[in-house]
Amino acid sequence: MNDKTRVLILCTGNSARSQMAEGLLRHDAGGRFEVQSAGTKPSSVRPEAIAVMKELGIDISAQRSKHVDEFEGQRFDYVITVCDNARESCPAFFGAAKRLHQSFDDPAELSGSQDERLAAFRRVRDELRTYLNGFAQTAHKSKGAIVR
Repeated sequence: MNDKTRVLILCTGNSARSQMAEGLLRHDAGGRFEVQSAGTKPSSVRPEAIAVMKELGIDISAQRSKHVDEFEGQRFDYVITVCDNARESCPAFFGAAKRLHQSFDDPAELSGSQDERLAAFRRVRDELRTYLNGFAQTAHKSKGAIVR
């Protein structure tokens, strides 16, 4: 039996925010968490997300965008939505999973130079890391209270 806390991170496109969050949580606290990400309208992983994660030594280039339906029927301890759209359309089939929401700007929406776009991805990546570090500490402390 797997003792890891199962986490699903959702956003709309599963192209940037949720992909970076998956990579960050897996890297920073992966020994305690089994992490997946998905989208309500998946597209493809943004090259800017891959680039800014690589700056931290985290390789997400093998990750792929997945539709949330791929996880239907699976049990998760936590479902974290990282955009308002995903929260509103979050499927009900995650049962007893504790649902958390924190909206982050979508760096993929920014137009501008490559440097400006990368700066937006870095800012969101760093905001995600701060949020997920707090989540990991809280989830670890309450692990015994999770009903599977």
